[in-house]
Amino acid sequence: MKKTYELFIALRYLKSKRKTGFISLITYISVLGVAIGVAALIIVLSVMNGFETEVRSRFIGVDSHVTVRTFHDRGVENYRSIMEQVRDIEHIEGMMPYILNKGLIRSRESTSGLLVRGIDAQRAAGVSDIEKIINFGALQLGEIPGEEGESPLPGIVLGFNLADRLVVTLGDKVTIMSFAGVTQMGQMPHMMQFRVAGYFETGLYEMDDTIAYISIESAAKLFQMGPKVSGLKIRLDDYRNSEKVSRDITARLGYPYRVLTWFDMNQNLYAWMQIEKWAAFVILSLIIMVAAFNIVSTLIMVTMEKTRDIGILKAMGAAPAGIRRIFMFEGLFVGVSGTLLGCLIGYGLCWAQQSYKFFALPMDVYIISWLPVLMKWLDFFMIGLASILITLMASVYPAHKAAKLDPVAAIRYE
Repeated sequence: MKKTYELFIALRYLKSKRKTGFISLITYISVLGVAIGVAALIIVLSVMNGFETEVRSRFIGVDSHVTVRTFHDRGVENYRSIMEQVRDIEHIEGMMPYILNKGLIRSRESTSGLLVRGIDAQRAAGVSDIEKIINFGALQLGEIPGEEGESPLPGIVLGFNLADRLVVTLGDKVTIMSFAGVTQMGQMPHMMQFRVAGYFETGLYEMDDTIAYISIESAAKLFQMGPKVSGLKIRLDDYRNSEKVSRDITARLGYPYRVLTWFDMNQNLYAWMQIEKWAAFVILSLIIMVAAFNIVSTLIMVTMEKTRDIGILKAMGAAPAGIRRIFMFEGLFVGVSGTLLGCLIGYGLCWAQQSYKFFALPMDVYIISWLPVLMKWLDFFMIGLASILITLMASVYPAHKAAKLDPVAAIRYE
């Protein structure tokens, strides 16, 4: 019963016309301030979620969910038997051996360093999205015939930026030099010629500028690997199962094999993105803090305006706790109203961007042509909870001051 009259009075105070409209204006500004802060937080975190998802999907698309290799990268000899050992582990959908090494690539126009990835083209579709991101040519890593009188050469697929720096197009010849096995000064590197079969573009400059794909047979010959490969790439039904599968593979294979997840392969990048997300949450919460100060000032002025009312209520038997709750309810109402309004604004703007892609991005700077947005309900919940708690705490001091008023003095001086 007590809470009923306290809530009733709190709502009457919010709805009633003040002696001065200034207090009502500050109340509206407080609600609007909370709404803007909540909406800004939702939009910024949703955009960060979108960028994180895009970056992760592109890294995983050209790599894998789980990688198996040896400590110190000494190579894996019996990779076929290892594939048989782990094939029945839950969540695994595809596996592929790979070879990764550094080299120099030379065309008629230029020379550049690069990372060479030797892959099994037949198994690649089940492990990576390399075929989907080839925007010119095809994933043709076998022998490619040349012009009349030229002998066929193995194919190579280059990153878009790398191909641009080398000034090559489909059918052009390039030479890769490998320094694997070179132990003495003056010893010539091993060299192989390839024919350009296509370009791929991930949108990630680091990959598009340094990586080239060749067949695993050509990579084994170029880097003098013999029967060894660098390791295995494994595709899962869901990237979120990578930690569990990693533990299962480690338990089954043991030393000297090392199992890395997609997060382990790019740990610094993902850790930085998480730090940036939390920093944005803390910084943008200051907007809600500013609105909270407005709530404090509003409730203090309401307390001053309603001094006589508070005195009458206390004279009628209202307890200090009841007076305190009246003003706590006022602050809570402002916080909840602003939070709900902010959530609606944030959701509406994010939905509009997802549906209509109003905000475009320059492709020469960013990895995609539009601002990515991914809304998560956990973000809405955490932002809403933080907003309501901040506004509730802001009402504690004015409510406490109102509860301490002396009813006799309050009525006498009014």
